[in-house]
Amino acid sequence: MKKIAILILLLSAVGLHAQDEPPSPSASANSNGSSQGDENSRKARAALDAMVKALGGDQWLVLSNQYQEGRISGYYQGKPTGSIGNFWSWKNAEGQERVELGKKRDAIDIFSGKECWEATYKGKKALPQDICDEYIRRRDHSIEVAIKVWLKDPNTIVIYDGQKLAERHLADQVTLISAANESITIQMDADSHLPLSRTYEWRDPTYHDMNHDREEYANYHPVGGVPTPFSITRFHNDDEVQQRDLFKADYNVPLPPDAFNADAAAAKVKK
Repeated sequence: MKKIAILILLLSAVGLHAQDEPPSPSASANSNGSSQGDENSRKARAALDAMVKALGGDQWLVLSNQYQEGRISGYYQGKPTGSIGNFWSWKNAEGQERVELGKKRDAIDIFSGKECWEATYKGKKALPQDICDEYIRRRDHSIEVAIKVWLKDPNTIVIYDGQKLAERHLADQVTLISAANESITIQMDADSHLPLSRTYEWRDPTYHDMNHDREEYANYHPVGGVPTPFSITRFHNDDEVQQRDLFKADYNVPLPPDAFNADAAAAKVKK
């Protein structure tokens, strides 16, 4: 009995000694890495929260649609192509868009889901696949989708990249990486917190090389309480490809039930 009692005391002492030992260096490093990662994620989300607040907060989050009227200028390898024309567009919260082009507004592009149509007096026809693919990529990597869809997914990784210089503005940069390993990078003015740019990358299906597309936003004006960029410049692999200058913008405008119906649009275009 005495031997058993002594053995129990020895085992208890060993257990207490093990509890008093400090954590191993590897465990400490893992803990610090996790802590730093959490802090970085909190900083990134705080920057995005500040951006949403600057854009109008809840008012921006629940917008039902937006209207834009302006001019489009085309560029090739950063140089003007001479292609300039006016446009009128309506876009709803479901990602559908109607764009009217031409002096007589007789060419209408309808984007709905994965379908992309052109409606003219000749009827409707599918837009070229490369144009449709480009539109869908841009829509699915927009700032709206980043905030309203990606950020709500618990599998999305959110990284604060620090402060960068963007078009002579000090910017907070945040990158979101989806579960599908796609990314959206947003730069926000460090003072106003308004978006300065949005960038995403995609792999060319033919040549398999990586491409990156970027939009830059400038010339903000308040529209119904929502700061709106009246200048939007698009780049493909660092070459400017398009400039959009708005004359007018509005939100939550009345839309006819057939606004995004390509057949109805074609039927209304006069010869």
